[in-house]
Amino acid sequence: MPKEHWKQEPDAHDFPAAHDYLSLVLPEAQATAAVAALEKAPLEHRKAKDLLRASALPLLPQDNVHVAKDLGKVKRGELLSPVLLLRGDARSGRPLTVADGYHRICASHQLDEDADIPCRLADAFH
Repeated sequence: MPKEHWKQEPDAHDFPAAHDYLSLVLPEAQATAAVAALEKAPLEHRKAKDLLRASALPLLPQDNVHVAKDLGKVKRGELLSPVLLLRGDARSGRPLTVADGYHRICASHQLDEDADIPCRLADAFH
């Protein structure tokens, strides 16, 4: 399997998808503010294994339909969209929130747990 390659910017549809998820776990105004913060956040790179550890989410298997779809994109040489994240807080026990891109993180981890994943990371919780 080839190494994954990433776009320089998230896809436009990733921000509404992030809002859809965040509006389930945050009040509407906070979800909207969080997405606005993500839209302005600079691109940075973090290791796949660290994103999973910080989010406390399980690694999904390669045969998960969405992970398999992303692995297929990698195999075809398609670029993956950077992931959208809200910083956690170890003091309060709040993990990193993956607002969009959980399956892409898992696909990347399946290929190389030390892979650098481009992400937008925002401090959106008050």
